[in-house]
Amino acid sequence: MTIRLGYGTNGLTDLRLGDALALLADLGYEGVGLTLDHMHLDPMGPDLLARTRQAAARLQALGLGVTVETGARYVLDPRRKHGPSLLDPDPEARAARTGLLVRAVGVAAELGAHAVHCFSGVMPLGTAPDTGWERLTGALAPVLDAAERAGVPLAIEPEPGHLLGHLSDFHHLRALCGDPEPLGLTLDIGHCQCLEQASPVDCVREAAPWLRHVQIEDMRRGIHEHLPFGEGEIDFPPVLAALDALGDTGYAGLTVVELPRHSHAGPELAQSSIEFLRKHTPPSH
Repeated sequence: MTIRLGYGTNGLTDLRLGDALALLADLGYEGVGLTLDHMHLDPMGPDLLARTRQAAARLQALGLGVTVETGARYVLDPRRKHGPSLLDPDPEARAARTGLLVRAVGVAAELGAHAVHCFSGVMPLGTAPDTGWERLTGALAPVLDAAERAGVPLAIEPEPGHLLGHLSDFHHLRALCGDPEPLGLTLDIGHCQCLEQASPVDCVREAAPWLRHVQIEDMRRGIHEHLPFGEGEIDFPPVLAALDALGDTGYAGLTVVELPRHSHAGPELAQSSIEFLRKHTPPSH
């Protein structure tokens, strides 16, 4: 199969980063979705460049590709999950999130990453939609500039409950920003099942031209809960066939298993996940 499977470190938070990377390589994964967080390549800690270069050497030695993910829950604020966001009413707070993303672009460039993943954030109560989009585009502008300079695309994810929650919202953002070259899309297969009108298969096909990163897990309609494979409602063989066909469109990024609430069973789920995905991927055409 042409799908390049990875596993997210946000589902392996009980392991040291080096141990997590070795595990994934031993299991046969081709890459990793590396969430910058206090337990794995802390973006706010000292000696970031040295630690990043050490991680890059380890990734290279293990033959693992990487996408940098920025969905750590409390990396900026120990009291507010995912706070501050790109939509925060306080300009200095928004700037803190922008700064983290710019830093993530620098880390990604050092690692040779395929993309930097991010999301918009939840709209603060009482905020008008136009104000939210204005804040988002303004906060992303320096990140897109950094991404263009570094040659690393930014892949924003439609996230249930966020301002940018649907695939259509990605295209709205793209238009507001003037369709900049570095702005791409993270497609989460479970989110497609959860709330998109189109099927996950159709979402893959529709997203293909802008796709820079893929996340995958099982999920049920209308319930935003990341589930191990086989515990939700997704029919995976046609979805995996559609992902396998992305090679024809030039997509060379990773398809990363996203189970951020299952770290207690991370090693076992990493093994069962790759076995499931291999079993249910049809032979390449």
